[in-house]
Amino acid sequence: MNNVSVIAIFGETGESAEPPSCRIPWNNKARLFALKVLKEIKHDNWEFTILLCDDKKITELNNQYRNINKPTDILTFKIDESKEQFPALPSEQDKKTSFYNPGDIVISLDTLKENSLYFKVPEDEELRRLIIHGILHLDGMDHTAKLPPRNKAIKTAEPMLELQEKILNKLDNIRIISDNSGEASSAASRGISSAASRGGKK
Repeated sequence: MNNVSVIAIFGETGESAEPPSCRIPWNNKARLFALKVLKEIKHDNWEFTILLCDDKKITELNNQYRNINKPTDILTFKIDESKEQFPALPSEQDKKTSFYNPGDIVISLDTLKENSLYFKVPEDEELRRLIIHGILHLDGMDHTAKLPPRNKAIKTAEPMLELQEKILNKLDNIRIISDNSGEASSAASRGISSAASRGGKK
């Protein structure tokens, strides 16, 4: 069984958006979608967090960890298993009782909206794409293309991006936010705090 948490952060204070009035109403749907993606790539006993934030917060993280002082759509912080302070993959005998933490994912809802407008896709589709993209990076995959395809007709030689779109198409019947509702951008504009389309850390 996998365990995924989806939380939101206020850009101004950096505090968790705990009050019910500040919670993103579809965060549980985002969590369930991430669990579906893990099932598609046949991973079990994974545990990680998806942080939804605004451009201010993701710029701070991008500058702190990558020395790039600008926003991006997604940052994926993968734990380096070669470092002694981090646990290795669980053994077969421990898989039923322990979780493996591959890292964490940060998504800017502000830049997600920009992507949606630029690529002319619903915000829901872009959010699902970014979640898949981040999970594949946590799984160790990478790519060289700067612009993941946003069109089902587009072909790419990038195995990671091909798999990304394949999973997105297979899970096309799942919705996190209502199409064209603007819920993602509305959440970000209230202060709730890079698929590498903006050069985000994979």
